[in-house]
Amino acid sequence: MAFTGFSDEVGRFYEGLEADNSKAYWTDHKALWEREVRAPMQALLDELEPEFGAAHVFRPYRDVRFSADKSPYKTAAGAYTEGGGYVQVSAAGLFVAAGYWRTASDQVARLRAAVAGDRTGPRLAALLAGLTEAGYQIGGETLKTVPRGYDKDHPRAELLRYKTMTAGRDLGAPDWLATPAAREHVAAAWREMRPLREWLDTHVGPSREPARAGRR
Repeated sequence: MAFTGFSDEVGRFYEGLEADNSKAYWTDHKALWEREVRAPMQALLDELEPEFGAAHVFRPYRDVRFSADKSPYKTAAGAYTEGGGYVQVSAAGLFVAAGYWRTASDQVARLRAAVAGDRTGPRLAALLAGLTEAGYQIGGETLKTVPRGYDKDHPRAELLRYKTMTAGRDLGAPDWLATPAAREHVAAAWREMRPLREWLDTHVGPSREPARAGRR
C-alpha cells in the first residue's frame, strides 16, 4: 500500500490505550491498530528504504519481566532503520531521532577519545550546536562527572560524560501528519541528523567485543 499519512485515529487509539492498558482494550481495538498504525508505519518505512535502508518495527508488547510497571502494551509505535533513523507515532504525534542508543564498553572508549580529539571533538561540538539551533534535543546516557582519565576542565567536558548519543525532535501532530507529506518531513529530519550518525559511524562504529547473551 502507498503511504497516505497517520490519521487522527492513531491519536485516539493511543489515548485510549494510555487510559486502559489492558488486554481487553487491545483485543477490542486491534483491528484499528493494524489498519491505522501498523500498516501506515510499514508503508512509510517501505517508501523511505531506498534512501535510509531496511527498517525494523518494534513489537507493540512491553517486556515486563524486570519492570515494576506491568502494563502489557507500549503506548507508541516505533521503528528504526539500518541507516540510523528512528521514527515513532503516539498520542502526542510524531517523533524522529537518530544516533547511538546502545553502546558497548569499547564503543564508549572510542566515543570519549573522539570527543577529546583536537580534530574530531570540535567537529562533533559544531554538529550538535547546529542541531540544537535547528530545534533538535541532544540526549543519551551520561555520567554524573567527567570520566576518569580526562581533565574535568576539558573544553568538551560535558560531551565526555556521554556513553550514548542521540538527537531527536518532537514534530507533534500538525495537519500534514494525516497526509503523504509526513513522509518528507521524516526524511528531511533524518537528513538533518545524518551528519551526527556519520560522525558516530566514523569515529565509534560497531562494537568489536564478543557478543554476550542478552545484548542486541
